[in-house]
Amino acid sequence: MRNLFFLLLFVPAISFGQTNANLEAITSALNTGDADALSKFFSANVEISIQDKEQVYAKAKALEVVRNFFDANKPKAFSQMHKGTSRENSDQYCIGNLSSANGNYRVYLYLKVSGSNLSIQEMRFDKE
Repeated sequence: MRNLFFLLLFVPAISFGQTNANLEAITSALNTGDADALSKFFSANVEISIQDKEQVYAKAKALEVVRNFFDANKPKAFSQMHKGTSRENSDQYCIGNLSSANGNYRVYLYLKVSGSNLSIQEMRFDKE
């Protein structure tokens, strides 16, 4: 009984801690404009929207698109403004502001949760 109590109480806390660490790594990659570090969290297919251009890309092509965006808009800083969990399931979202050499962008991320792992399903960069 004691082992069951331990599993029910502490395993979800460990998983939650891991997803928070992954989200911190994602926000750090956005802060520095590190497309390679960010791509480690891409799902097999990622929907990317930059301004009004929206498309679903395979992981390798998504890396290229984000790298080109960061090359054209060298990030100065990223600040996470809001994060939360979707109502339907345990998927997460994150909203933040990206300050770049060419202006400011509002960044929206939709993250799929699988166990203790996060994968980026959708990214939006909207110029403010």
